[in-house]
Amino acid sequence: MGRWMSRFRRLPWWGRGAIVLVGLAGIAGGGLAALYLYSYTQSNSGPAIRRWFDDRASRAGLMTVRREPCPGAPFLLPSDGFIGLLWRDPTAPYNLFRRHPGVDIFGDGELGTVPVRAAYEGTLTRLPDWVASVIIRHDDPLQPGRTIWTYYTHMASQDGESFIADAFPPGTSEVWVEQGIVLGYQGNYSGNRLGPTGLHLHFSVVKSEPDGSFKNESRLGNTLDPSPYLGMTLNSDDRPARPIDCAAD
Repeated sequence: MGRWMSRFRRLPWWGRGAIVLVGLAGIAGGGLAALYLYSYTQSNSGPAIRRWFDDRASRAGLMTVRREPCPGAPFLLPSDGFIGLLWRDPTAPYNLFRRHPGVDIFGDGELGTVPVRAAYEGTLTRLPDWVASVIIRHDDPLQPGRTIWTYYTHMASQDGESFIADAFPPGTSEVWVEQGIVLGYQGNYSGNRLGPTGLHLHFSVVKSEPDGSFKNESRLGNTLDPSPYLGMTLNSDDRPARPIDCAAD
């Protein structure tokens, strides 16, 4: 140890600095890996997601398909598929300090073929630069008089080919839609050409700003637990069995 320290001291300042930085990076990388591994154990989603992607023969047994809302619930499940990542889920790419703000529904089909439907009636907006997303404003059926939003994304291919229905071009604002209308189709768009997602729909229930506009959906605190709206156990803390179906069934 003494010999190593002696050699370290004889290095120029930039050499010593480089060694320190490499050491700190290794410590940080190890800590990050530990965080993700521990986060993985705090949810039951990881094994089910691996099964969905690694064993295609098992997919039929993991699917949730609903053509009408669950008993006593106002929202329709917006797409058919395996309900993988849940609300508050810490499973990667999320973790205990950055939890999933919605639910991910993984469809079984080709890009642009698995329909995405409006969960509830309301007015739809698609901002001019939204390639894969739409958002719908609702009068909250569980708390009348409060404005909430439902957000739908990943409706495009990785190279940016949009799978949103032609009726909702970029720049669409406050267009009325009925529950169940097809909004588009599931895709794998991530916004990063080097890192596509698996085919799925990300769906979330979003709170309003004081002026009635929608909050930033990517932050968990700006979203609501979708469980009571869909009549399903969709909070990761509850560790529901897969497939997930109506809580009242």
